[in-house]
Amino acid sequence: MKKHLFAVALVTFLMVCASGIATAKTLNWARSGDSLTIDPHAQNEGPTHTVSHQIYEPLALRDSKGDIEPALATEWAPSASNPNIWVFQLRKGVKFHNGADFDSEDVVFSLNRAMSVNSDMKELLASVKEVRAAGKYTVEIETKGPNPIMINNLTNMFIMDKDWAEANNAVDVQDFEGGEETFSSRNANGTGPYRLISREPDAKTVLEIFDGYWGKGKFPLDVTKIVYTPIQNAATRVAALLSGEVHFMQDLPVQDLQRVANKSGLKVEKAPQNRVIFFGINQGDADIKSDNITGKNPFGDKRVRQAMNMAINREAIQKVVMRDQSIPAGIVLPPFVNGWTEELDRLPENDIAKAKALMVDAGYSDGFSVTLNCPNDRYINDEAICQAAVGMMAQIGIKVNLDAKPKAQHFPLINNLETDFYMLGWGVPTFDSEYIFNFLVHTKGPKYGSWNGSRYSNTDIDAKIQSLASETDLEKRNATIAEIWDVVQEEVLYLPIHHQVLNWGMTTNIETIVQPEDQPKVKYFKFN
Repeated sequence: MKKHLFAVALVTFLMVCASGIATAKTLNWARSGDSLTIDPHAQNEGPTHTVSHQIYEPLALRDSKGDIEPALATEWAPSASNPNIWVFQLRKGVKFHNGADFDSEDVVFSLNRAMSVNSDMKELLASVKEVRAAGKYTVEIETKGPNPIMINNLTNMFIMDKDWAEANNAVDVQDFEGGEETFSSRNANGTGPYRLISREPDAKTVLEIFDGYWGKGKFPLDVTKIVYTPIQNAATRVAALLSGEVHFMQDLPVQDLQRVANKSGLKVEKAPQNRVIFFGINQGDADIKSDNITGKNPFGDKRVRQAMNMAINREAIQKVVMRDQSIPAGIVLPPFVNGWTEELDRLPENDIAKAKALMVDAGYSDGFSVTLNCPNDRYINDEAICQAAVGMMAQIGIKVNLDAKPKAQHFPLINNLETDFYMLGWGVPTFDSEYIFNFLVHTKGPKYGSWNGSRYSNTDIDAKIQSLASETDLEKRNATIAEIWDVVQEEVLYLPIHHQVLNWGMTTNIETIVQPEDQPKVKYFKFN
């Protein structure tokens, strides 16, 4: 009898393992790259925010459909007496993971922290004059002029426990670009549905459900434990999903979509993403380091930039590299975002003969060589796209030396202005063009332009960008947005490649919606 029971138990165990079905307790979750840091204000980067959303919470967030809903604030509105002030009523009865009470002091502390010099979130709060507590559960954000989209800027602005930060020397934001390690980069104390249990960067992060979470009964919370594992190698990542080691996977390689979809117990969910993949080029410096031209910058000549834009065969990348899982782009502006038009997104002509003629006119008939910096664990087929671009640039005489490395080493090159030609992807959590302008177009400085690796600088454009934060006449504001985009396109500031399409692989018993920002929030997951 004992042998019979053991055999039945063993067979049952093997069947469960083979099925790969997630239990209602543990979710094994994988994607190509890790969160860069646990410090919630150190990096404005998608996978980093995604992990933070499980642990920390903003005042308001975007749900699975991309709609804004209350989180730590229950309501918000401009002040009746002063249009420059937004008033937020905070949620009562909220606890941090260490049991401390949440109140307005934590919000004031966190937003001020997010505006500090090392924060990668400061552009989102560039219009803020002061954040103050107007009561234990009331916060006022005063801006330098009426800000019509203030709430849009707060959906990834996470709130920390002031007392915990002070007690653990975590008041200052981690200097990620400087290679600093801090207490807040490996430890956390949020109000979110899951608390951090262990953190092994680039290996494994373990989270468990927070029993004191205020949202119990409001959200499914079917997952009680999350094991988040970055797996850079695509074949290994897919093998883990197919074998049942992983229940939910982002960054599903396009070449494996059918294989996963045809596997019993698995499914693929897909949707367009609010993100554009593009190349940045250093057009601002008088000379660049990574080329073989002495004393001048080939990228500073608009004809060279136009030639490079023409040389990119976006349809070929879509068909061959992305296997139709992308939408070719003519602008670094996703269709989800205010300011987008079909005309702006019209694809540049792919004409090698004209591109070569532009190179000759610019004085580069013999071409030149340059280094292209590319991530290999951040975007879908990122290194393969860069490899394709190497061949395309060679057609017009530009010899590209590809340098691909993990995003943790790649992104600081852009922030520290150590790359002349690079790949970047940009999502827009505010769903408004101002976000793109603040980070990518405005002159690089203490409050703006932190990701402007192009070194582009235009004081008139800077003034127009800053005016958007306080322009309440939406018709006038949209006209200014259109004017800025006209200049960006005319100057060929960036070389757009495509709008990314999301493919999530998962066990068939998981119910979720593909979130347009690629930010799954596990508290919404259900099991059928």
